Amino acid sequence: MRTPHAVRWAVTLILAAALGMLLPAVPAAAAPRHSFNTTVTNFDALGDQVVRFDTDGNAVDAHDGEIDFFNGTYYLYGTSYDCGFAWQATTSPFCGFKVYTSPDLVHWTDRGQLFDATGGVWQGRCDGATYGCFRPHIGYDASTRKYVLWVNVYDNSVGFRVLTSSNPAGPFTEAPEPTLAVNNDAPAKGVNNGDHDVFVDTDGTGYLVYTDWRSNGDLVVERLSPDYLTGTGDYTRLGQSQTEAPSLFERGGVYYLTYSDPNCGYCAGTGTSYRTAPSPLGPWSAPVKISADSCGGQPSFVSEIPTTSGTAYLYASDLWNNGQRNEALANYYWAPLRFTGTGAISPMTCQNSFPLALATGSAGHQVPPPDADQADGVSGFRSYCDVGSGIARFQTFVAGRSGTLSAVSYTGFQSGNPDAGLEISVYRADGSSLPTGAALSSTVVPAARIGWSPREVTVAPGIAVTAGQRYGLMVRSASDTGCYGLEYNDNGPYPGGGESYSNDNGSTFRAEAGRSLKFSTSVSRPGAHHPGHPAHPGHPGHPGHPK
Repeated sequence: MRTPHAVRWAVTLILAAALGMLLPAVPAAAAPRHSFNTTVTNFDALGDQVVRFDTDGNAVDAHDGEIDFFNGTYYLYGTSYDCGFAWQATTSPFCGFKVYTSPDLVHWTDRGQLFDATGGVWQGRCDGATYGCFRPHIGYDASTRKYVLWVNVYDNSVGFRVLTSSNPAGPFTEAPEPTLAVNNDAPAKGVNNGDHDVFVDTDGTGYLVYTDWRSNGDLVVERLSPDYLTGTGDYTRLGQSQTEAPSLFERGGVYYLTYSDPNCGYCAGTGTSYRTAPSPLGPWSAPVKISADSCGGQPSFVSEIPTTSGTAYLYASDLWNNGQRNEALANYYWAPLRFTGTGAISPMTCQNSFPLALATGSAGHQVPPPDADQADGVSGFRSYCDVGSGIARFQTFVAGRSGTLSAVSYTGFQSGNPDAGLEISVYRADGSSLPTGAALSSTVVPAARIGWSPREVTVAPGIAVTAGQRYGLMVRSASDTGCYGLEYNDNGPYPGGGESYSNDNGSTFRAEAGRSLKFSTSVSRPGAHHPGHPAHPGHPGHPGHPK
């Protein structure tokens, strides 16, 4: 039922300003646009999901949203799960809606929340006790120069709230509650209307396609008011059932509507079907299924991406965890749809990676921490959870210079509500990737400061290290419940070190060849002063399975 999905990015009429920057609605002057060849990765060579990390090294935490192209920059919108939201868990908090920007669809910079959702009003609307809030979708209204955000809620009858901003990254301010032709006067708030998409046609007319839960998951397309803030009552039904997650787009004068077939809350591997029409209000064709499992996910959006050869229709599915209660670990499948000569969408072929020749783009990059010394990158990592209840892990590294080990970052998450913190210690290590001697430093990071989404957990050892000397960071916990997760890569991305495993809380270890845990270190030179980095705040998490 409720699953957040679907997408369609709105086409903006605003000229581009500097690439990759957050811009006002009307830039003072246009900057030159350049094409750029990029490659997007979904799965590794074995077909296993890989995690997308932002430019700070944290997993991208924006789900069931969309990608839009505004002002020469790509925007990824989505629901956050890092604070511990779990569907139908009545005590879980609402984590808000996030936005990231990118110049190349690969390097995503976290721009924060679309609006402050920590207060009582939005927590009361969207926490686990009220079924949650999902699917941030945006249309740009050229006449008002406003970005209009629709979100799915379940605390009112109509099922939506609308917000506006003069900036695509927000902050967004709430507008009056909208009215729609369907279920606007439902007898009670709750599960009435759901999963939706905002579509702006080439003539500037806005449409909302949404799911009618009271009709067992039919889809409705309704024309919006000129300012996109409410419905007009001019609508059509598709006359189907048990579907959700719609996405509406136009190609060559034909309108396409993709959707999840069937619907299933946070399920991986649901199908994708589509219909076509000469107008958003129909008449709509018979359905055609193009994927039985959405490449291991559930349909989320179709975004129009300008390329040097025309428009790419970028399909996306959310790779949910099939009810494992931590959707912050959900990854993403993105790939362009393919069309036949008659305009039909070809059956989907799942792609590990794909190239795109972007009409507008530039090379993105990671942001290294101050005094960066050692790291094993952000590519090819997968998630797993087992630290705690006697399980410890040890990642070694070789100091690149002498000085003070000012920061050590371990990328982890929390699952199942551990009842003790995560201990991060630094040891000397031998050539077999095993710890030697006593701990040189040790810090226990409280469970409440570790998120559900994989994030860098940073401590400040403040100890002297010597260039060429081998060291290691050990992670373990006294917790008897839940676990702490790790991001691992079995293709040896850090050749200067190694990883080892303990099932007796660190008393003995055995090396695991070719494996690296995602980490980074900072070493300040003698005489330099750089304050350490406190552990990143967060909340709880859930597991995965290394092979």
